[in-house]
Amino acid sequence: MLDEARPVPLTIDVLAHALVGASDAPILLLDGDFRIVAASQSFAEAFDIDAERAVGLSAFALGAGEWNAPQLRDLLDAALRGGVTVEAGEMDLVRAGQEARRLVIRVRGLDYGDPSSPLLLLTVFDVTVARLADRAKDDLVREKGMLFDELQHRIANSLQIIASILMQSARKAPSTEIRAHVIDAHSRVMSVAALQRQLVESGAGQVELKAYFGTLCDGVTASMVSNPDQLKLSVVSAEQWVAAEVAVSMGLIVTELIINALKHAFPGREGGHIWVEYSTSKDDWTLSVADDGVGMPTASGPTRVGLGSSIVQALARQLQAKVGLNASGGGTRVAIVHSAAPS
Repeated sequence: MLDEARPVPLTIDVLAHALVGASDAPILLLDGDFRIVAASQSFAEAFDIDAERAVGLSAFALGAGEWNAPQLRDLLDAALRGGVTVEAGEMDLVRAGQEARRLVIRVRGLDYGDPSSPLLLLTVFDVTVARLADRAKDDLVREKGMLFDELQHRIANSLQIIASILMQSARKAPSTEIRAHVIDAHSRVMSVAALQRQLVESGAGQVELKAYFGTLCDGVTASMVSNPDQLKLSVVSAEQWVAAEVAVSMGLIVTELIINALKHAFPGREGGHIWVEYSTSKDDWTLSVADDGVGMPTASGPTRVGLGSSIVQALARQLQAKVGLNASGGGTRVAIVHSAAPS
């Protein structure tokens, strides 16, 4: 039989020294006056102190006074008032001749049955390298953002130059038909240029449709409408932001349909009205271009080229939408309808 072992009396101080000393983490055990009861060897090595000589010193007297920081005082005061509540904070440890170190400090009150002699466990995490890495990553993201913005500006400027060249070419075109095709190309380029300007201004990869469609209408009016006082283009839409790739397709659709209406809706007259309308309901939306022109021709009349064209149909498919046409009651309305629910 084994002899009965006689229990070895352990005081709190002895146990504290043993536990803290064996810890691989930088730890201090403090009393209610913030004096050091025990310091782990890892703390001593990390911050160049003598663990044994540190016992009995105030935590604020460690080293050359670099631990006497307001953040640490506030943290210890809060932990002492909060009992066993864990408190955490950050501080910069600044020592002469060395770079500052960013520390995360966690303090927890220990409940061992004697509220008259509180003990605090202070654990230190050196996050200097992690913070530097975060800062470098943020700087890289910011630099890439600046380069992207510069690229957007250059693209927008290049599109404006291309549009100007096309307009000059239109003025010199040898025939009306060629001039019309060049002006159409100019309007399409201006559609993309307007999108680029919106992207540059927003800086978020999102485009506000009401302003974007308004810019498109202004551009088409300037290049294709000889008397803007009589033939008006209007936008009816609430403020709505969409992703840039969605706005590209919508802008090209609007441009195609406006060009088509200008060519065919008002034969023999200068006055008229074209509306661009965008509306949403939850995940469903409708984009339409309508005019108060002559409407669709009769079966024996000339075909109105462009409605339901391959370009508009292809762009609508990209948006997972369908093209609808309504020419009853005078005028024409082409609607691009996206429904989230399967039809």
